[in-house]
This record gives sequence, structure tokens and C-alpha cells, in this order.
Amino acid sequence: MGFLRQQRASADRATLGRSRDPVIDLARFFCLVLVVLAHCMMVSPVLHPDGTVTTENTLMEQRWFEPVLWVLQVMPLFFVVGGITGLGSWRRLHARGGTGVEYAQLRLLRLIRPATALLASMFVGLWAALLLGVDPQVVQLIATGAGMPLWFLAAYLATQLSVPLLARLHGHSPWLTLSGLVAAVITLDSLRGAFPMLAFVNMLFVWCAVQQFGFFIADGIFAGRSRGWFVGLIVGSNLLLGFLTGIGVYSGNMIVDLNPPNFCMLLLGLSQAATLQVLRPGLEWVARVRWIRWVVAVAGRRSMTVYLWHLPLLAALSGLLLLTDLPKPAAGTAEWWWARPVVLLAVVVLLLPVLLLCGRLEERPTAAVHARGRAHAAVVTAGVVVFIPVVDAVLNGLTLTLLGGGAACFALAVLLLGRVPAGVLPPAVPDAPTVPLPEHGLRANLDS
Repeated sequence: MGFLRQQRASADRATLGRSRDPVIDLARFFCLVLVVLAHCMMVSPVLHPDGTVTTENTLMEQRWFEPVLWVLQVMPLFFVVGGITGLGSWRRLHARGGTGVEYAQLRLLRLIRPATALLASMFVGLWAALLLGVDPQVVQLIATGAGMPLWFLAAYLATQLSVPLLARLHGHSPWLTLSGLVAAVITLDSLRGAFPMLAFVNMLFVWCAVQQFGFFIADGIFAGRSRGWFVGLIVGSNLLLGFLTGIGVYSGNMIVDLNPPNFCMLLLGLSQAATLQVLRPGLEWVARVRWIRWVVAVAGRRSMTVYLWHLPLLAALSGLLLLTDLPKPAAGTAEWWWARPVVLLAVVVLLLPVLLLCGRLEERPTAAVHARGRAHAAVVTAGVVVFIPVVDAVLNGLTLTLLGGGAACFALAVLLLGRVPAGVLPPAVPDAPTVPLPEHGLRANLDS
């Protein structure tokens, strides 16, 4: 135990004086690109002869895709790297005298400001579409597409807001804290058959447990382990995953196991955390390449905006195509697959003006020189106001009415949170990279 405390103390000192880890930014960039690519190959609206509109998930209907998902289901990795950067951010803030409430204020502002713009824009745009005579089914199709990223926002917000508490528990007993979270996951999974709604509670416990793997990496608890040890961890977690899915305890489809998350996501998170450590030397070399650093820096500064907007834009594009006479190849055909690069290019083109108009909302909150931190009640109220529409959308789907209510709730939360006290924001990093980068450097804002 004394050795672990010494490791954590060393990790704390390193964290407080260290600039961002480019490997973590590169890993997050890879995850973001993979998510956008996958969604462009999934969404396929269908206009039936009777005039009804439905959507098909083309990739989910491909039998070869299920085993591929064991490798490409990277959502757990988002939470692993979120744990690494979240723990570092909290410790730097705490070292400057910051509190858990100020940490929550920062996190809420960083994540909900870009989401507010999305919900408000969609509400206005879809109401205008209805007034212009667009079929309500097409409008609902677009609204449903917008709701899919909101589950991630809810889960990521919940795990990030828990960082101060979990970091304290982790500091006292890291293995006991992780064991408690794993036990909670298994218990809820065991009860979900009798009480299905309990499955959604695991959106908190599963992702908090996966986030703890990031804590272990950030704390140096995994430091000094051999590559063979991590390979063994990867093999062991996947063998257990294969056993549990093989005997039918869980589905072998990692999309099914993601919504809502279960023990399979925890095993994937462990495997991906170990893989990150195995690949770190190679990733460090890749991250030093000048043009890659620049691309990661540019994308990182607008990562949440890209994540929130790409799927609504894809759904809007798909819905509008239904109103035209352009060819609409059947999902899964050769013509449909050849059209995917065109769809991806169209989504990227549509994202560019959105990034220009809304991207700055994702930047770090500006401090008021003489401002004081918001009262605890205001920050707590803002958190509650944000989670009400998000949880509703996750459980019941997104409707036009909920879009308007959600936009109003998010805007109210931003007003409640106000501006961040000047003393809360970290000083400039003295050892910033010498490679010419955008103004704020290698800052990937999904975590910040």
C-alpha cells in the first residue's frame, strides 16, 4: 500500500506540471473519426410505397459486422481517456484551491454550451420545415437522429461530474473503489430481467468503472508492467467476454450491449485500456508527426461539436434526399455502398459552416476577473435542469416538443452557471509544443 501511495504522489506531481498527452488526444481523435464513419454507414432512410418513412441500420444487418464490432466498438475508450484527462484536470484545479462545485461548473459549461446551440437550431429548423409543408414523418426522422448522441452526453456528463468523488475514493483505495463499481454493474445486470429500467442505471456504473481504468493509467498504477502483462489482460478480458456471450448471458452484438451498457462494455474498456498501453510507443511516434499533430489539434478543439452535430446533419441530409428525385439505392446493395464516400463527404461539407458558427461555444469558458464562483445551489440546479430533458430523450426518444424544452433547459442552465472565476482557469502551460498549432494547442475538448 505504501508503494501505491508513493506512485500516486509521483503521478500527482507529474500531472500538475505536465502539458497534455498527445497520445490521449490522438486516441480520442481516432475514436471520433471511427464513430462518424460508422454512422455514415448505418443510417439508411426508406420511403415505403404507402408513404411511410422508416430507417434501417444497414451495418447491423450484415452478419460479418458483429465480430468486427468487438474491435471497432470504441465507445469504452472514450471513457478511458476521459478518466485520464478528467483526473488530471481535477487535480490541477484542486491544487489551485478549486472545489468540486467549481469543477462541475467548468464541466457543465464546456459540454452543454455546444449542445444548447444544437437543440435550439434543430427546434427552429424543424418547426420551419413543418410550416413549409415537409412531411411530419421526415421531421420526426431527423429529430430521432438528433437524439442518438444525447445518450453519450448524459453518460459523459454523469461520469465527469463524479470525478471529484471517485478521485477521492480512488486516492484512498483504488482497487476497492473499482471492485465496488464492478459489483454494482454485475448486480444491476442480474436484476435487469425482473426490473428492466435498472439497466439504464448502469449508464452510470458501467462508464464510471471504465473511467476508473483511466484513473489507473493516469496514476501510474500500471506503470512498469511488461507488454506481455498487458497482452495477457487483453486476451483474458476477451476470453471472458467470449465465454459470457457464448453461453448466452449477454448478446454477442456490441451495439446491443451498448444500449444500455452492461458488463460487456466494462470488459471491452479493460481490453482497450490495456491496448492503449501496448500501443503507446507507436502512438507516441505517430503523434510526433507534424501534420498529424496539426490535424488532431484542429479536430480536438471542436470535437464535441463534431460529435453532437454529425448525426443530426446526416439525418437531415437523408431526410431531404427523400424529398428529391435523386436515385435512392436499396440499403446494402453495391450502389448503396459506393455512395457512402459521397455521403461522408457531404456530412463533412455540412459540418464546416457549423464548426465556424458554433465551434467557439466549445472553447474554455472565459473568466470574469472579479467574478466569484456560483453558489452551490445554482450549479446543482443547473445539473438537474440539464439532466431532465436528456434522460427523457434517452428513455423515450427525442420529439420536436422535447427539442424545444431541452433547448430552454440548457439555456437556463448556462445562465445559472454564469462565468467561471478567474482563479479557476489553469495558467498557460510553459512547455507548450513548438510545432505551429492553432491558438489553444493540443486541447481535445471532449474531456477538458
